[in-house]
Amino acid sequence: MLQIKTFIFNPFEERGMVLWDESLQAVIVDPGCYTDAELGIVQRFIGENHLEVKAIWLTHAHFDHIYGVSALASEYKVPVYMNPEDEVILSHDALLASNFGLRAPDISFKRMPAKDGDVLHVGASEFKVIETPGHSPGCICFWNEAESILISGDTLFAGSIGRTDSPWGDYDKLIVGIMDKLMGLPGETLVIPGHGPRTDIAYERTHNPFLQPFNEPGGDDLDWDDEGVELKGLD
Repeated sequence: MLQIKTFIFNPFEERGMVLWDESLQAVIVDPGCYTDAELGIVQRFIGENHLEVKAIWLTHAHFDHIYGVSALASEYKVPVYMNPEDEVILSHDALLASNFGLRAPDISFKRMPAKDGDVLHVGASEFKVIETPGHSPGCICFWNEAESILISGDTLFAGSIGRTDSPWGDYDKLIVGIMDKLMGLPGETLVIPGHGPRTDIAYERTHNPFLQPFNEPGGDDLDWDDEGVELKGLD
């Protein structure tokens, strides 16, 4: 069974994750570790659980999602999967971070492409790459059909969507991607976003103000949060 451990990093309270299964093979998703202490939390968790890190996956390349990538990729000697469309974001991350008074991230890590329809693995578990540009040109989500889990990055939030007023944002593309590629997923799909509480597809169909008039029935009484996901093996 797939297991997911979530962490909250940096001043933007970005959600990073470690995913693994019974094989103890693992991947790290969006490690936004800004400080050495935050890096240490991830490293200790991996060591204490005897996990073998196989890769790092990025939903997109904004600075708050990549601060820990170079250090972790170097330590575990693993590839970093990212949509190449976000290279323009990487090249401007230092400037974007400075606008918030934060240091520039290390972007020296080597990248492997992750594009729409690609299938990435965590042990025996499969995640399909879904391209949802708009928050950034190369935003992607990771969809595990077997256990109905969507890692949505900054594309879809509980009751909201990713901002598109930053450089290279595109509201129309974001809405089209969410409606065409995410809202058709099973309603029970657990959505784990890059910030804020968890949600599910059925609830967002009927409650997310940015997605009306999708407005399909169902999901009215669902209330996912970080304390209510034990059945999925998350914490």
